[in-house]
Amino acid sequence: MAHEDMLAKLDHMREQAKAMGGPDKLARRHEQGKLNAQERLDALVDKDSFFETGLLGRSSFSAKEADKTPRDGKITGFGRIDGRDVGVVINDFTTKGASTGAINSKKMGYIRKTCTERGMPFVHIGESTGARLPDAMGAKGMGTMLGNDTTQFRRLRDTPWAAAALDTSFGSSAWLCCCADFSVMKKGSIMSVSSPRLVSMAIGEKVDLEELGGWRLHAEQTGLIDQFVDSDEDAMAVIRQFLSYMPSHNKELPPVAAVPEDSGADQERILDIMPEKRTQVYNMKKILDVIFDTESIFEIKPRFGKSAVVALARLNGSVVGIVANNPQTGGGALSAEACRKIIDFTVMCDSFNIPLVRFMDRPGFVVGTDAERRGAPGHIMNFMNATCLTTVPQVTVICRKAYGRAYVAMGGGAHNDSMIAWPNAEISFMDPVFATSIVHNLTAGDDGFEDALAEIQKDLEVWDMAQIFSAHDVIKPQETRDYIIRLLEIHQRRLSGGLGQHLMRSWPTSY
Repeated sequence: MAHEDMLAKLDHMREQAKAMGGPDKLARRHEQGKLNAQERLDALVDKDSFFETGLLGRSSFSAKEADKTPRDGKITGFGRIDGRDVGVVINDFTTKGASTGAINSKKMGYIRKTCTERGMPFVHIGESTGARLPDAMGAKGMGTMLGNDTTQFRRLRDTPWAAAALDTSFGSSAWLCCCADFSVMKKGSIMSVSSPRLVSMAIGEKVDLEELGGWRLHAEQTGLIDQFVDSDEDAMAVIRQFLSYMPSHNKELPPVAAVPEDSGADQERILDIMPEKRTQVYNMKKILDVIFDTESIFEIKPRFGKSAVVALARLNGSVVGIVANNPQTGGGALSAEACRKIIDFTVMCDSFNIPLVRFMDRPGFVVGTDAERRGAPGHIMNFMNATCLTTVPQVTVICRKAYGRAYVAMGGGAHNDSMIAWPNAEISFMDPVFATSIVHNLTAGDDGFEDALAEIQKDLEVWDMAQIFSAHDVIKPQETRDYIIRLLEIHQRRLSGGLGQHLMRSWPTSY
C-alpha cells in the first residue's frame, strides 16, 4: 500500500473513532441537555492541552462488535488543568453505554499506572452501564475481563484521584467514585452497584431510582459523594476547583495562591457571631468565613454528618484543611456519620501534606441505642487512630465546649503541634449539668442544684489548662487568623520540608 493510501486510512480510522456513537445518539443527548464525552473533556481540561492515547482501541470480543465500539467507549489520555498535567478517562455513553470491556480496561489501567508513576492526578468522568455483556459471561469472559489488574482498585494515595457520577453511573463509575479522594455527582443522576432493572430482577420487586442510588441518598445517608451540582459543566468546574487545592503527588506541597485583598478584614466580627451564653447555638461556618482567605472555603460532604464541618481552604494563600464542630446541629455532638466524615478528610489531608486546623466546640459524641447500632464505638476508635497517625502540621483551637473523649479525638492534649483556646473555652470530662446530677444526685429544679452547678463550672475555665501549659496559649478570637498563620509557618519547618509521613495512605476511601 502506498504511503498516501496508508495515511488516508489512518485519517479515516481516526474520524470513525472521534464520531463516538454516531450523529443520532449525539443529537439525542443534546435534546436531553446532556454534554457528550468530548464536550465534558473540553470543559474539564485547559484548551488545546489534551493528548489522547488509545484512540484506535476497539472491542476484541468479535470483528462484528469492533465496528460498533470506537475508542471502546472511553476517551483516555493526558491533559492540563490550570497548567498542571493530569491523567483523564471520560466515559462515552453513546458507545455501548460506556460498558467495561477488555480493551478499555487496559486503556484505563495505563492512565492510572502512568499517573501513579509520573506523579499526576487522575480524573475519571463516569457514566456507564457496568460490565459489557456478553463479553464478560462464562469462564473465558471472567478470565479475560476480571482479576487481571491487581492495581485497578488499589489506593495508596500517591497522587490525588477525582471522579464524577453523571446520569447513569453503574459498575466502574460507582467503583471509582468510591475509590476517589473527591467525587462529585450531578443531581438527577443515579450511582449504584447495578442498574434498577437488574436489581429488580434479583429481588423480585420494582426498585425506585432515587432510593437505589439517587443524589439525596448519597448526600445524607451514604456519604459516598463529596459535592452535588446541577449540570455537567458544574461537575467539571468543581473537579478543577478541588485539584487547585491539591499537590500533583504526595512528595510535594500543595500550590500557593494569591491572597485576596480583603482577606482577614474585620476579625472583630467573630465576637458578633459567637454568643456570650454557653447554651446558645451559632453557625461555625460564619466564623470560618471570617478567619480564612475570602471565598476560599471548599466544603466537603456538607449534608452528611452535619455536626462536623470539613473543608479545604486557604490561609494567607496556603492550603489548609479545616475540621470544625458545628453547634447548629445537635449542639456539635459527633455522630457516627460525622466521625466517618472527619476520618476520611483527615486521611486525605495527611496523605497529601495539607496542614490541619481544628475548631473545637462539642459536648461529646452522640450516645444512645441508635448510635450503638451504627457502630459508634468502632467509629470513635477509628477517629482516635486517625488523629494519632496524623503527621502533617496541626493546630487545635478550643472555641467553647471541649468534653470527654471527643476532646482528644478532635486534637486535644498532645494530639497536635499547638493547642490554643479562646477565653470562653470550657474543658471537662462531661457537661457540667450532667456532672452535677451524677456527683451531687441533683437535677435541675432541686434545692441546691444551681449552687452545685456553679461550683463545678468554676473548674471548667481554660485558665487552669493554660497554667499547666496543656493549652499553649489563650488568645482573643479576633487574633486567631494571624496566630494560626504564624504557627503554621513555624510547624511547616519540618526537616521533611513540610511533607507528612503518610502513615494512612492505604486507609480505605469508603467503609
